[in-house]
Amino acid sequence: MDQPTQPAVQNKTIYIIRHGETDLNKKGIVQGRGMDTDLNETGRTQAQAFYNAYKHIPFDRIYTSTLKRTHQTVQKFIDDGIPWVQYAGLDELAWGVYEGMESTQENRAAFKDLLKSWQKGDTHLKFENGESPLEVRERQLEVLEKLIEQNGDENILICMHGRAMRLFLCVLMDLPLVEMEKFPHLNTTLYKLSYDGEKFEIIDFNNTDHLKYVLS
Repeated sequence: MDQPTQPAVQNKTIYIIRHGETDLNKKGIVQGRGMDTDLNETGRTQAQAFYNAYKHIPFDRIYTSTLKRTHQTVQKFIDDGIPWVQYAGLDELAWGVYEGMESTQENRAAFKDLLKSWQKGDTHLKFENGESPLEVRERQLEVLEKLIEQNGDENILICMHGRAMRLFLCVLMDLPLVEMEKFPHLNTTLYKLSYDGEKFEIIDFNNTDHLKYVLS
């Protein structure tokens, strides 16, 4: 009797970028899941620079968060007709009572203390009305299930947010969340990963080459 054939492993390439700059980024104001802000002029220029550098990639699908700063960053790819889906699982971590607050000595100290706690392994901690890294991880795992489906998508572009991106890279690389700080980022930073059907590998780390003319 013939044995059932196993489905062929589908290799994928994942391009993950942070959204372009917003005015709140520029001013150092806390901007998490609760702030649905637009790109500023610099952010639009960064988005255009990324499009110019990567428009030749035959993307099969675009994933973004539900927040418009990610939509605006990849809008030109969307306009090209690439299928696009929004996932709340890719939203930025919610900073709770600190959302929209300007940088002060007091809240900088609060953020520093929370980050130290996370690095010690207390990733269940969060600000009032906010989210913990563990909670963000749980909603990101649902996106991971979609990402690894054998569905014909070989090249996927993901646009998300700085802290959430650090956590998602830990999820993809099967790293403890305490290692999130090893993934630096600027606006429209690129992390490119390969997926062989079992594991992810980073093949382009914190790439900002497309910004060399924007930043000069």
